[in-house]
Amino acid sequence: GGVGLLLIQMAKMIGATVITTASTEEKRALAKEAGADYALPYEGFDQKAREITGGKGVDVVYDGVGQATWEGSLNSLRIRGMLALYGQSSGPVAPFNPQVLNQKGGLYLTRPSLWHYTQTRQELEWRAGDVMRWALEGRLKIRIGAEFPLAQAAQAHKALQGRETTGKVLLIP
Repeated sequence: GGVGLLLIQMAKMIGATVITTASTEEKRALAKEAGADYALPYEGFDQKAREITGGKGVDVVYDGVGQATWEGSLNSLRIRGMLALYGQSSGPVAPFNPQVLNQKGGLYLTRPSLWHYTQTRQELEWRAGDVMRWALEGRLKIRIGAEFPLAQAAQAHKALQGRETTGKVLLIP
């Protein structure tokens, strides 16, 4: 999705090897275009991520999908790895026993929202400023996946909820 495409580029800015998973070949191609080193289908992505890392697992997973990728995301992590579950485009993750985090290697889990990271005006300007500056400098390429007239805002939301979009969705007044 739109956030994932930005996260790929940000991770590459700091020299990360980026392993992604996406539900369709089209979305995997977009991930590769954004700079992902690997773009895997959902099926077996956790085992493939472990192969790529020589059995170690990945340091961090940013998961905007939720239900469909939850188990694989946890299984992809190295010991003491971090899962940042920032969305649920496939549906919410079912309640689980926190002991699972211990059993899988002392994992860390966070469920952030934008509001948690923009508590003050200063913090909002800092975070948004970095993203906007990177976009202006051409370091981040923003993909516009769809445009809707403002009067069709309901259709835009349906497209987002139905996972029919790739990139940012614009409402045009």
